[in-house]
Amino acid sequence: MFSFLYSQEKKMRQNAANWLEVADRVYKFRRDQLTDVQNQQLLGAATAVKLRLKEKADVSKLKLAVETLEGVLRAIGGRIYPQSSLVENIEFFLVAAIVLLGLRAYFIQPFKIPTNSMWPSYYGMTAEVFQPGEEPGVARQLARLLTLGASNYTVKAPADGEVMVPVFLYGRSAAVAFTQRHGRSLGVFPTVLREFTFMVGGEPAKVTVPADFQGEFEQVLDESFKGTAPSFYHVLQNALARRPELERSTLRDTSGAQPVERIVYWVPTGKRVKKGEPVMSFDILTGDLLFVERISYNFLQPKVGSGFVFKTGNIRSPEMQDVAGNQISQYYVKRLVGTPGDTLEIKAPALYRNGLPIEGADAFGKNARREGKYPGYTNGSGNPAAILDGTLGGDYTLPAGGSVTVPPNSYYALGDNSPRSKDSRYWGFVPEKDVVGRPLFIYFPLTRRWGPAR
Repeated sequence: MFSFLYSQEKKMRQNAANWLEVADRVYKFRRDQLTDVQNQQLLGAATAVKLRLKEKADVSKLKLAVETLEGVLRAIGGRIYPQSSLVENIEFFLVAAIVLLGLRAYFIQPFKIPTNSMWPSYYGMTAEVFQPGEEPGVARQLARLLTLGASNYTVKAPADGEVMVPVFLYGRSAAVAFTQRHGRSLGVFPTVLREFTFMVGGEPAKVTVPADFQGEFEQVLDESFKGTAPSFYHVLQNALARRPELERSTLRDTSGAQPVERIVYWVPTGKRVKKGEPVMSFDILTGDLLFVERISYNFLQPKVGSGFVFKTGNIRSPEMQDVAGNQISQYYVKRLVGTPGDTLEIKAPALYRNGLPIEGADAFGKNARREGKYPGYTNGSGNPAAILDGTLGGDYTLPAGGSVTVPPNSYYALGDNSPRSKDSRYWGFVPEKDVVGRPLFIYFPLTRRWGPAR
């Protein structure tokens, strides 16, 4: 592998040793098929190379002996020789692949954090919004891609005019309208995409983002369209109060089990742009890529406070089904907060275990104090993002004023970002048999979070 560091003499001696190994294999496997003359030629050529190595002959003499041996092998080696470097490389990569698959299956598994349910301990996809004139050029985009896994999304205005945002109404709640379709990440891996369509001067301007980015898209809307309002949510609510005045059309809603035609209300944002100017420009920064250690939980019970990776295929709950009603079968990462027999209660912003403030991880205390970026624990979602994207809602297993006791052979898992986490409060307990392992090391992106997982 590191032969490029060797001197010319060392390379030739290594080459000679390799040819002697091939000669030995040919002699052992084919000597009964060769004539006496061929066997003598082979042994003689191999002996000559050994002598040149023993006497430490110069490179030219050793090369001549090796070439003679190679000629003999080419003539009499059969299927054992010649073996091209291509074949050797294929064998190397096959062995490497087998080793990697074995490591992945039993020891270490790569994992990507898709959402921000564990933020700020682990980051899912996040957004960085650029103001007009701040959009990154090609060189900066490449640098950000290599170091942060950032992908740029810049939507240009197709005409002069005010930017209009489409909104679906669901009873009392509203959501920015989108269409959903299947696509491929990096051109290979199946994924779900969401396409948002804005109107500028009567012309459509579209942007397509990963479906897992739905919660963070609120930040993009905020920084792009809120203007002087506290948030885009307020812009949306103020506009919907004047619903009869808004323009309407229909759009195929593909977010449910069956596509349906819905009325779209076009909300004016107050932002005016000229043709060719950015309607919005933002980067999606990749979620943390980390290695998951799969060994220890086969022998030791997971500890409260540990990062906790598990499979979702056996968690039976309506909240663990996709829009078509199919069981979600993925790997999730949360923080373990309850083991069999534990009783849990949330007295916002703190989490209690068996009647006492929970211990075992720094995130517990930081959430209880709402320290730094930690938002504190909640019994359910009260975030305006739930109204904007419709992601959180429904019945909770840990309601305000209530408690829950973890049954045998089960665990209870919560996200560190409680207001934006779908976790055991929504879909219940994690079966013991589906525990995979614990986060070990964040290997990308190259930020201050790089290193051992918390």
